[in-house]
Amino acid sequence: MKAVVHDRYGPPDVLRLANVEKPVPNDDEILIRIRATTVNRSDCGWRAPHPFFSRFFTGLLRPKRPILGSELAGVVEAVGSAVTTFEAGDEVFGIKSGAHAEYVCARESAAVAHKPAALSFEEAAAVCDGGIIALTCLRKAGLREGQSIVVYGASGSIGTAAVQLAKAFGAEVTAVCNTKNVEVVRSLGAGEVVDYTVADFTRNGRTYDVVFDAVGKHSFRRCRRSVKPGGVYIETDLGYLWHAPLLVLLTRWIGDKRVTIPIPRYTQEEVVFLKELIEAGQYRAVIDRRYPLEDVVEATRYVETGQKTGNVVLTVA
Repeated sequence: MKAVVHDRYGPPDVLRLANVEKPVPNDDEILIRIRATTVNRSDCGWRAPHPFFSRFFTGLLRPKRPILGSELAGVVEAVGSAVTTFEAGDEVFGIKSGAHAEYVCARESAAVAHKPAALSFEEAAAVCDGGIIALTCLRKAGLREGQSIVVYGASGSIGTAAVQLAKAFGAEVTAVCNTKNVEVVRSLGAGEVVDYTVADFTRNGRTYDVVFDAVGKHSFRRCRRSVKPGGVYIETDLGYLWHAPLLVLLTRWIGDKRVTIPIPRYTQEEVVFLKELIEAGQYRAVIDRRYPLEDVVEATRYVETGQKTGNVVLTVA
């Protein structure tokens, strides 16, 4: 099968399309023919690698897992003898490492579910990573109906998910993005949209129950006056972790404003939860650009500009 591989760390140019061995499902696995996947911030971080300590997970000198990608949508081609939930021909979506390829195997219990019938493969592939990260963050913050939240970086993959999920939870949502994305973000359900090229939400005198930095470009120091007493500041960027754990510990014992860094768990239950929101008309994937799999280098370069709106999708022929 064809897959995008990287044999060394470096810029997007280290990615290349290659022929690799097609996987064979074990008894408790399904074989998925991938129709669409995405390039996201995590893929770029693992490849670079950034932050540097990620090498302890991905390989000190060279990548242990040469195929990137995690989000996918496709068709079940074969199932193991012990599988009962899926059968050949089922359309599925979810999260599985090694998704920048034509095929991947996943356990029956993995973060994969039947695809919403109304979604295209491209739309379904763009749902789960940003959605599950945002969902984990909002649950960790204890966001509930009637509370207020500001989402900084509301036009990215995590941000567009957070706006919709916060709205579904019944929160009062303020979204922060640049000029070109104001209308897109407003269409997702934000009650107020702040254009950061015109105004600084940290200087508007308002406070929020939750301040959610979905792109890792702010800091608790800059935002603390915008957090209500008893409120939560959410950080998502791994590159910020060198001192964020200290803030988490300090704010647990000192002061009345808390910092949290939720670590997402990709489970089948979370994928099904997102599917139910989609089918209820409360959630949709936002797609900026689509590229064929062989144009993964160009797609990755675009993601690394930091200017994408929502998600960048790779289609697999």
